[in-house]
Formats: sequence, C-alpha cells, structure tokens
Amino acid sequence: MDSGKRPLSPHLGVYRWQWTMAYSILHRFTGIALSLGAVLLVVWLTALAAGPAAFATVQALLLSPFGILVMIGFTLAFFYHLLNGLRHLVWDSGCWLDLRGAERSGHAAAGGAVLLTALLWLFIGL
Repeated sequence: MDSGKRPLSPHLGVYRWQWTMAYSILHRFTGIALSLGAVLLVVWLTALAAGPAAFATVQALLLSPFGILVMIGFTLAFFYHLLNGLRHLVWDSGCWLDLRGAERSGHAAAGGAVLLTALLWLFIGL
C-alpha cells in the first residue's frame, strides 16, 4: 500500500467551502476568544482586589476605544458561541440535520449574535 501519494487524513484542501464549515470554524474561534476573555476578567478582578490604583489603570484600559472594541468582540463571541451551542443541542434532538436546516440555523445563530450584541451595547449606552 502506497500511502505517500495521498493525504493521511482529510484537510481543508479536500473539501469544498460551505457555510456549515465556516460556522464550525467560527464556533472554535469564539471558544478560544472566550478563554482569552476569561483571562481578561481575572485581570480585572485581580486589579479590583489589588486596590484603587490598579483598578483605575485596568478600567482606563477597558474604557479606552480599543478596550471597548475588545469587549464588544468578546460579547459577540459570547453570544455566537451561546447560540451555536443551542443549535448543537437542537441537532442532538435530531432536528435541522439536513443541509438546509443546518445552513439556516447557522445563519440564525450568526445573525442573532450580531443582534444581541447590538442590543446589549445599546442598552449599556455605547
């Protein structure tokens, strides 16, 4: 058997790009973003415990334009990951497993994440 002429496992070059693939990759990236956001939360809480000077420094960074952009991105990642996780729970029940249902539910999760993020930040007063 000559395995040197074919890939050992499937890779992105083998598959045709699809929405469901993009949403799966985005789900993984948002999981990573949420992990990094958790580190940011720990930094914020540590600064809170360290005293007013440390907390003021971290607050100034988080309330800067860059900090707000990071927090909006974190919020978007949170809502997408949440809605896509709910989508996967629905899949576990056997619904939306066809290509059309998977694609539509993916679009709904992405659109819902954008909508919920915008509503939250409008409510906060951005």
